[in-house]
Amino acid sequence: MIRLFVGLGNPGPDYEQTRHNAGFWWLEALARELKVTLMPDKSYHGLVARTSFHGQSVWLLAPQTFMNLSGKSVAALANFFKITPQEILVAHDDLDIAPGEVKLKLGGSHAGHNGLRDIHAQLGSDQYWRLRLGIGHPGNKAEVVHWVLKKPSLEHRIAMDQAVDRALKAVPQFLSGDMEQATRLVHTSKPPRPNNPKPPATAASVRIPSDT
Repeated sequence: MIRLFVGLGNPGPDYEQTRHNAGFWWLEALARELKVTLMPDKSYHGLVARTSFHGQSVWLLAPQTFMNLSGKSVAALANFFKITPQEILVAHDDLDIAPGEVKLKLGGSHAGHNGLRDIHAQLGSDQYWRLRLGIGHPGNKAEVVHWVLKKPSLEHRIAMDQAVDRALKAVPQFLSGDMEQATRLVHTSKPPRPNNPKPPATAASVRIPSDT
């Protein structure tokens, strides 16, 4: 089962609406679904919340170290509570996926993502789960830094918000450890056509078992 959910982003109002904070967006949506509140915790260099599932503690973490030092926060919490890499899911923005699409992957290359690079270095492993939230690519490598630190267009933001909502449907499977079914749910949940967007999922439509 997933015992630690991590959302990547940069802290502060200047970054709140930027593409690089897509991981924060998903973690905040997850916190709302689980009815927990993310609170500052200096011990883990981030915003932290805890709930439980079948008697097992489950943690939510939004590192406040800035993206490049995300691993400092993740490793601090994971090491203290003896959470293995395969029990960690990291939600992050992904340049290689179109806005509105989302993919689930275990391990693999960090694909130039500085947050993932630092998590890999601090954990000593890349064998954690990645929820890849598409932000698209500017088409020019030289523009990537500006692209990720800029607000998406309204059309892209709507598509990304819908992807965040759809990915919540796999949370029961994340919690139960059925990652095969979780992958099917994430990968077969297709984004709406740009000219015919579907409304986001509501909290009532997502059933998340918990014994909190």
